[in-house]
Amino acid sequence: MTTRSVLQILLLSAVWGVSFLLIRISGEAFPPLWIAMMRGSLGALLLWSALFLTGHKPPARKHLPWLLLVALFNNAIPFTCFAWGEQVVPSNTASVLNATTPIWTLLLTLAVYRTRIGWNVIGGVILGFAGVVLVVLNQSATMPVSVTHAQFLRGILLISTGALGYAIAAVIAKAKLQGVDPIGIAACQLGFAALMVAPLALTLGHPTNLHLANWLAIIVLGFAGSGLAYLLFFHLLTTISATHVVAVTYLLPIWGVFWGFIAHEHVGPGTFLGVGITIVGLGLMNLRRGPAAAPATASRPQAEEARS
Repeated sequence: MTTRSVLQILLLSAVWGVSFLLIRISGEAFPPLWIAMMRGSLGALLLWSALFLTGHKPPARKHLPWLLLVALFNNAIPFTCFAWGEQVVPSNTASVLNATTPIWTLLLTLAVYRTRIGWNVIGGVILGFAGVVLVVLNQSATMPVSVTHAQFLRGILLISTGALGYAIAAVIAKAKLQGVDPIGIAACQLGFAALMVAPLALTLGHPTNLHLANWLAIIVLGFAGSGLAYLLFFHLLTTISATHVVAVTYLLPIWGVFWGFIAHEHVGPGTFLGVGITIVGLGLMNLRRGPAAAPATASRPQAEEARS
C-alpha cells in the first residue's frame, strides 16, 4: 500500500470520525429530522453531480425496492437516530457505539446464511461489545446534571438502533445490489432518504437559534461526511484491496474520541480502555475472515454498504 493510499485512509477516517461531532453541533439548532433531511439532500446533490460528470449511470428501475430499503435503514433511520441520541449522548460515545455496526452485520449475516463461526469470531464479538459497554458506563458516570439516566439510556438505545440500521442495510445491499454502480447506489439512497424524512421534518418542528457554527456543521456533514467521503471510499476500493480499506473501521472510534476531546467532551481513562478493547475485538473478529465475515468488515464504509 502506497503512502498516498495510507494518507487517503487517514483522511477518510478523520472525515467520517468528525461526523459525530458535527451531528452534535448541528443538533444545537436543527431538529433530528432536519439533520437527516439536510444531510441526505446535500450528500445526494454532490453524488448526483459526480454521477453525471463522470459518466456513470444510475441504477436500473428494477433495483428500486431494494434501494428504498437501503435508504431507509442506511440513511433515514440512522441519520435521525444518531442526531436524536446525540442530544444527550456525547459524540465520542456515539462514535464508539457506531463501532458495533460490523458486529451486528456479522451476526445478521451468520443468521441469514447459517454459517459456522470460529472461536476468534465469538471472542471478537464478546470483546467488541464489552469495550462499548465499558465506554457507555464510563460516560454515564460523568453525565451533566441536566441529563437524567433515563434520557442517557434512551440516547444510547437510539444510537444503537442507528448502528443496527447500518448493519441491516449492509446485508440487504450485499444480497440484492451486487454489481450495481456503488456511486449510483449512494446517490439514490441519500436522495430517497431525504425524501422519506422531509414530510415529517417540515411538519413536526423547525430549526431555532441558528448560528454560523450550526450552518457550517450541517453543510460540512452533508457535503463532506455524506458526499466527498463516499467518493473517496469508492476511489480507495478501486486502488487498494478491501482488506486494507477495512482499516477505516478501526480508526473511526479513535477519531471520534479525538474530535470529542478537541471539543472539550469528557474523555476518561475508561473511554480509552473501552475503545482499545473494541478495536481488539474487531481485529480478532476479522482475523480469519471466511465468506460470511466479509460483509461485516467494512462497518460504516460498507454502507452502500456499499456506512456510518
